[in-house]
Amino acid sequence: MDLEEIYATIQPNIYAFFFVKTRNRELSEDLTQEVFYQAIKGFKNFHGDSSIKTWIFAIAKNVLKKHFRLKKYHLQLTEKLQGEGELATSLEEEIIHKEEHHQLLHLLEKLEPLPKEVATLRIYGELSFREIGALLDKSENYARITFHRAKLKMQKEMKNNER
Repeated sequence: MDLEEIYATIQPNIYAFFFVKTRNRELSEDLTQEVFYQAIKGFKNFHGDSSIKTWIFAIAKNVLKKHFRLKKYHLQLTEKLQGEGELATSLEEEIIHKEEHHQLLHLLEKLEPLPKEVATLRIYGELSFREIGALLDKSENYARITFHRAKLKMQKEMKNNER
């Protein structure tokens, strides 16, 4: 079976899987395309231990998990940035909290893209290093070290700003 036949045979099932899970046609189409993109990209890793359909559905499950993790992350980040769910006991505490938050965002913006992403996922997404590593296709240790270095860089910047 060639790639076009595989796509024609399995694509409707993958689309239906996503539609049932998301109830959104456009999103289901996008996720389906992502699955086949990942399948083509990783076809060299398919060893025939299972059927091609099972392998592609495993990719689909991972794509869906990643989508929901990102959706959850974006919702949490939006809530944190808007300050929802946080009750200040006084106006002074609220002002201090907003200033600290503003300073943190400013420091994050100065980081390189990957350390910035790791720090954002850790601080605002409240993800574990294992989750961050999986999300970025890196190791847990990579995420831990990258966060540590980003934190040190931001602390150094804060000390320099205090002078």
